Amino acid sequence: MTDHTLSHWGLYEVEAGPDGKPVLKPSRHDPDPSPIGLDQLEADTTRLRIRRPAVRASFLAGERDKTHLRGQEPFVEVEWAEAISLVAGQLDDVISRHGNRAIFGGSYGWSSAGRFHHAQGQIHRFLNCLGGYVRHRDSYSHAAANVVLPHIVAPLDQLMGQHTSWDVLAQHCELFIAFGGVPLKNAQVTAGGAMRHRVKAGLNAMARAGTRFISITPLRDDLKLDGAFEWIPIRPNTDTALMLGLAHTMLANDRHDRAFLDRYCTGFEAVRDYLLGKADGIVKDAAWAAAITGIAEERILRLSGEIVDNRTTMNVAWSLQRARHGEQPYWAVITLAAMAGQIGLPGGGFGVGYGAVNSVGTAQTRMGGPTFPQGRNGVADFIPVARITDLLTRPGERFDYNGQVHTYPDIRLVYWAGGNPFHHHQDLNGLLKAWQRPETVIVHEQYWNPIARMADIVLPATTSLERNDIGYAGREGHLVAMKKATAPIGEARDDFAIFRSLASQMNIEHAFTEGRDEAGWLRWLYDQALTESARLGLSLPSFEQFWEDGVIDLGDMAESPVMLSGFRQDPQANRLPTPSGRIELYSKTVAGFGYDDCPGHAVWLEPDEWLGSAQSAQFPLHLVSNQPVRRLHSQLDHSPHSVEGKVGGREAALINPADAAARGIADGATIRIFNQRGSCLAGARVTDAVMAGVIILPTGAWFDPDRIAAGVPLERHGNPNVLTLDRGTSRLAQGSSAQTCLVEIEIARETPRQEAFDNPVLITAARG
Repeated sequence: MTDHTLSHWGLYEVEAGPDGKPVLKPSRHDPDPSPIGLDQLEADTTRLRIRRPAVRASFLAGERDKTHLRGQEPFVEVEWAEAISLVAGQLDDVISRHGNRAIFGGSYGWSSAGRFHHAQGQIHRFLNCLGGYVRHRDSYSHAAANVVLPHIVAPLDQLMGQHTSWDVLAQHCELFIAFGGVPLKNAQVTAGGAMRHRVKAGLNAMARAGTRFISITPLRDDLKLDGAFEWIPIRPNTDTALMLGLAHTMLANDRHDRAFLDRYCTGFEAVRDYLLGKADGIVKDAAWAAAITGIAEERILRLSGEIVDNRTTMNVAWSLQRARHGEQPYWAVITLAAMAGQIGLPGGGFGVGYGAVNSVGTAQTRMGGPTFPQGRNGVADFIPVARITDLLTRPGERFDYNGQVHTYPDIRLVYWAGGNPFHHHQDLNGLLKAWQRPETVIVHEQYWNPIARMADIVLPATTSLERNDIGYAGREGHLVAMKKATAPIGEARDDFAIFRSLASQMNIEHAFTEGRDEAGWLRWLYDQALTESARLGLSLPSFEQFWEDGVIDLGDMAESPVMLSGFRQDPQANRLPTPSGRIELYSKTVAGFGYDDCPGHAVWLEPDEWLGSAQSAQFPLHLVSNQPVRRLHSQLDHSPHSVEGKVGGREAALINPADAAARGIADGATIRIFNQRGSCLAGARVTDAVMAGVIILPTGAWFDPDRIAAGVPLERHGNPNVLTLDRGTSRLAQGSSAQTCLVEIEIARETPRQEAFDNPVLITAARG
């Protein structure tokens, strides 16, 4: 019987290699497996594993005020007992002096596909047993959508679970318009693990059936098909203006579906008046949109007619909402789809996630659970996820969020397990300064990555291959027995074991473990799955049989989904979870918040930085920091698979030939990308796949600052977040605005040697 393990980017089979050591192979049942993660056991990957507990030198010496040395001085390896005692002492001290509101429980990212050994669940449960912690809310990936969509139609999670399936699209969709494309590289992953990658096959099945594709994005490769498609380049951050221009054309030509708007929507009158310019004197017609987007007026006029003349699905990529006013493209596409009148029809309407993750568009059976319980948080304070620098630097100040006013607490201790804020946050030079403020930073990590190097106390954690777990994803249709494939490296422990030791020292062990060890919790979680499967009429085997079989495939649903079809069939019996029960093209609730950066209906608001702004005279290129091809965010950036995609050891930046020629930049050159916030080095890839005026630098290169360089700080590895804007999308959602960023580029005058990441300086303490 073949053993299996699961990662967010795929199901792996674990086999014995020629030397008897385990080797990872893609699942033979996966039609389009991702290569990410196959080299997790390679020596070039494991060389950066954290092998023993380590403490920053001055911190261990009692010089706790030298927080400015985080990331700059050696670590001292210590015994586990000393590390546990030190962590427990820091927690006790901060709680006794400042209360639990002074602890930020940091955990963000795709830390494990296993449902038990998921760092986020483990740290939150432990801190809740201590009395609570300050948490984050929402997601860097889609915070703006998370907050605004419930006001318009329904929560994002609910919509993602009912997207029209690929097979239905192939049968009925005549025109698929992809704002931001449908990037296959993003669809490599699903939270909880992708057992069968379906997006590539789904898109190509649509193309074979005759669906016509239009991809509206600065990067041609945001959509890849076996056949032809139309690429319409657009200035970044201007998609809302395009959608409004299309809507105005539909209105002016009397092509909008009045019956649909009357029966299923509320507030169209306000939208109509805005399109006609009654409030501000600006008519949002195709000529207006053309001047903003750079798309020809004639193409906008023609596209509006094509939408209503065909069964059309319009999809918005998550990247569009990671920008200033990122709520607006989602509101605008729903408004446009409502005017076309095809919402709820097979192959028509809108999408808010095709290609974002593998699971969107699936027809597989969905089952809830199992979930590791986190308990009750005794602290009410939270931050929107992308406001961590503000949290650390603005204690006591107030901030707006979704109609309410909150206050940033005074954080003295950061406890982080799972994720890397020195990847996913914006303006990393600002975060670097903010990171000096807490008294203590404690991190669980597997590799000596940037967050580990920026800690005071580092506790080595195991990988998914070094522990037993249950893999599960609600929209992927599987349960996986993730059997331990190899012994932990060094003295690494799983998060549960670490927190259990801490809980024992802090007299909360029973509250944390409930008397269960790893095996006991896995059986408890599987019992949850048994209960949920019975509710759905499914029959699962015993835990023993499941563990022996390795994988349970739940199969496909009896009927493929069509998003909002029930609402269309009977809007009274299937009311939406909005105040009116209908699609709110104008929201009285949002309008009542009084936010000038997010009014009550879809609007065009000029971003802080874009190619039509005054700043473009100094910084004439728009930086798009998209998701990487060879890794999930920053995970395994040092692995051979990731390194193979770099240029001279640095992240590759895509540059249009005209922009490169104007600056004397040749393919393969080392370039400096800079603006007023920072600068970084990257390797140039000159290609006509990116439109002129735009540069593409994927996220995830491990943050590697040159602290010696004078002037604008230099990052040596190609991390775009030293350049990006750290400002909320709006006062409504306070999401990430990473895609609102202007830069300039030049050939690098000085190129500090870029070597592969290596272990930091370690001082090995005497070991008894």
